[in-house]
Amino acid sequence: MNATEQFNAFMTILRKEIKRYLRIWTQTLLPSAITMSLYFVIFGTLIGSRIGEMGGFSYMQFVVPGLIMMAIVTNSYSNVVSSFFGSKFNHSVEELLVSPTPNYVILMGYVVGGVTRGLLVAVVVTLVSLFFTDMQIHSYLVVVSVVLMTSTLFALAGFINAVYANSFDDISIIPTFVLTPLIYLGGVFYSMDLLPDFWAAVSRLNPLVYVVNAFRYGVLGVSDVSLSVAFGMIALFTVAAFGYSMHLLNSGKRLRQ
Repeated sequence: MNATEQFNAFMTILRKEIKRYLRIWTQTLLPSAITMSLYFVIFGTLIGSRIGEMGGFSYMQFVVPGLIMMAIVTNSYSNVVSSFFGSKFNHSVEELLVSPTPNYVILMGYVVGGVTRGLLVAVVVTLVSLFFTDMQIHSYLVVVSVVLMTSTLFALAGFINAVYANSFDDISIIPTFVLTPLIYLGGVFYSMDLLPDFWAAVSRLNPLVYVVNAFRYGVLGVSDVSLSVAFGMIALFTVAAFGYSMHLLNSGKRLRQ
C-alpha cells in the first residue's frame, strides 16, 4: 500500500471508532461527567473543606488535575479494549490482518480512536470542574503533552488487554483489579510527601504517579516527582507498550482462529 492508501485505511478505522463512541455517548461520555461531579462534591467540597490546604493549594484545586487524568486514563483504555475485543469476537479483525493494511496502521487507528475519546472526556470533565473551582493553567505545553502521551499509553494498554481477553468478562478484570488500584494509589487524592519513605519509594513503581504529578505540574506548577523523570517514565512505558502491541499484531497469536 502506498502512503495515500495507508492514510485512507487509518482514517477509515478512526472514523469508525469515533462514530462508535459518539453513537452511544450516554454510555461513553455522560457517565464521566456525572462520576467526576460526584468526586468534586464529595472529595472536593465536603471532605476538602475539612482537610484544608495540600501542597499550598486548596484540596479541591489539588485533586482536580488527578480527577481529570483519571477520566482520561479510564476512557482511553476502555474505548480500545472494548472496541478491539468486539472486532476480535466477531472475527472482523481477521479481515484487517489479511488485508494489505500494515499492522502499525491498524494499531494506530484503534489507538488514536481511544485518544480522541480521552481528549473529549478531558474537555467535558474540565468544564464540569469549573463549576467547583478556578483553574489557572501553569503550562499549556506540559498539559497538552501529558494528556496526549497518557491517553496513548493507556489506549495501547487497552489494546494489549483486548488481545489477551477470551470473553467480555475478561476485559473488565484488568480495569477492576489493576487499573483502579493504580489510579487510587497514584497520588490523585494525596501528596506523596504524606507517605513514609518506604511507601513513597514503592509508589514510584506505579506509572500513574508520574502521569498524575506531571499533569498536576502543568496545571498547578507543583509536583512530587521531577518533571523530566515523569516524562521519561511515561515515554518509556509508552514505547514498551507500543513495541509489545506490534509484536502481538505481527505474531497473530490470539487473533487468528
